[in-house]
Amino acid sequence: MKINELRKLTNEDLNKKITESKKELLDLRIKQSTGSLEKPSKIHELRKDVARMKTILRERELSEGGEN
Repeated sequence: MKINELRKLTNEDLNKKITESKKELLDLRIKQSTGSLEKPSKIHELRKDVARMKTILRERELSEGGEN
């Protein structure tokens, strides 16, 4: 997902997407261990997406509450 698309989402939506992505990541890792994963690069992409979403949430947290 593109960063601009993620920035348009609310915090609740981002948290839901993070949860969904982590579940999907777990499924992909299980498939990889059994050898039935077709695109191993999908794991890398999904990890990057989760990191992007967490970064956006953290940026919002710091901009709203200050750096305490």
